[in-house]
Amino acid sequence: MTDNTIHLNLKRKWFEMILNGEKKQEYREIKPFWDKRFWHLFPQVIKGETYLPIVDTITFSNGYAKDRPQFVIELLGLEKSTGKQEWGAEKGIEYYVFQLGKIIKAGRQGFHFRVTEEIPLELIVNTLNL
Repeated sequence: MTDNTIHLNLKRKWFEMILNGEKKQEYREIKPFWDKRFWHLFPQVIKGETYLPIVDTITFSNGYAKDRPQFVIELLGLEKSTGKQEWGAEKGIEYYVFQLGKIIKAGRQGFHFRVTEEIPLELIVNTLNL
């Protein structure tokens, strides 16, 4: 696992659902704004050589305050497809779909606890006072 991460902001509902393990995907609309930000997350062919992306985590934040809650989660994959309505996708619309893995660390902006057996995720979540 490297420190190669992308940063995305979430509304409280989706932030809590992912943090609690209920939501395993995150969506962004396929629009020029996101195209410019996500192009490097797909394999690139340059002069016949295929280069794979090196981003392996997403840092999700809730809000923009300097002490905002955050967590870092594994990025298992990214594809363009439809999403699940119960997780915020509209029926029949294609999105950038981020496949999410386990949470690695959580806390507040600038101060994270690594999730371990000694410091389980539930204990960290309780300190966030969401």
